[in-house]
Amino acid sequence: MESVIDRAFAAALYGPDADAGRAGGATHGLDTGASLLAADPTADAELARRGEELARRAWERGWQPADVLRLVRRDLDEPHVRLAASLIRSETRAYAPEALPARWRAQLADLAAHEPWRAPDRFAHATAVLALYRLLLRLPRIEAVGPAPGTPVHAPPPHPGDEPRALTRIRALLAKAEATGYPQEAEALTAKAQELMARYSVDEAVLAARTHAADVPGACRIGVDAPYETAKAILLDAVAGANRCRAVWNEAYSFSTVVGFDPDLEVVDLLYTSLLVQGTAAMTKAEQGQRAGGRKRTKTFRQAFLMAYAQRMGARLEAAAAPVTRSGTGIGTDSLLPVLAARDVAVTDRTERMFPETSTTRVRGVRDGEGWEQGAAAADRAQVAHRAPVEG
Repeated sequence: MESVIDRAFAAALYGPDADAGRAGGATHGLDTGASLLAADPTADAELARRGEELARRAWERGWQPADVLRLVRRDLDEPHVRLAASLIRSETRAYAPEALPARWRAQLADLAAHEPWRAPDRFAHATAVLALYRLLLRLPRIEAVGPAPGTPVHAPPPHPGDEPRALTRIRALLAKAEATGYPQEAEALTAKAQELMARYSVDEAVLAARTHAADVPGACRIGVDAPYETAKAILLDAVAGANRCRAVWNEAYSFSTVVGFDPDLEVVDLLYTSLLVQGTAAMTKAEQGQRAGGRKRTKTFRQAFLMAYAQRMGARLEAAAAPVTRSGTGIGTDSLLPVLAARDVAVTDRTERMFPETSTTRVRGVRDGEGWEQGAAAADRAQVAHRAPVEG
């Protein structure tokens, strides 16, 4: 005889209307499954166990906690986000710290911001759980950016305060750049942050070469959320390229995969996040001026603004990165260039193996001249013109 769980899943997850509408849309099958579960409290433990099994399948298919939470937030509602956070916490509790990949630890720590959801009744809880499970069940296999939990990880788990001093300073400088209301101050702070980024990245590359460390490119995923996701993906691509990384955008699932060496991946994430914050703040301020002048085309203005910001930022980042490989006290161009060239080849090779089939797309829909001009000007204010020479 089928269990209550099996009958509920058959109706809500595998029934003929399971794919109707949104992943969590109100359907007859979902209501039927929720009614069965709500009427039988003895099924709760097995329902939770099935959820953890679905989470494990997601990890095996290449997904990570931040990816799942991002998709749940996009396709479902806040109760589902809280349920997903609780489910992930529960499933990953079984792993020893050394069995969790390094980037997972930070993602799991972020789950603390999501309080458990208290449903008004059993039927509402069962409905939300089944909608979440329906989404998890349909997650496809994606490119893995690291080992799944449970895979032996040889590096010891980091302790608080172990972050390199350079990254700590970079975070502080970018936080100040985002918080200030003065463009010139933001530019100066960002300039100093970029100088530290260049030194940190090149120092790590040279150290790895000198010690013959078995350093290979890694990968991480960075969310690229709507609205104006095309402009955001272009901005991330520009930041990645300037820092010797490659970015591949997955529009369907709202993220880009960035491939590169770990020190470069860290600064790409930091810089992209900061520039997006600064660009969005500048766009909001410019839009207020447009509204004060009587203009109503806010959507086209925003789109043009962010596209210009991303395009101009890419050009300026490339120009700012060039002097790094041509300077260096105590390193020497003859020593530095082969090191960086070898890393570029390794990153390209890893990207092509991860993504043997990629496509390009033509960007369309930028029709607001004023938005474009102001977005380009904002990029000029947010970006530096030169990086200081790299110290040996």
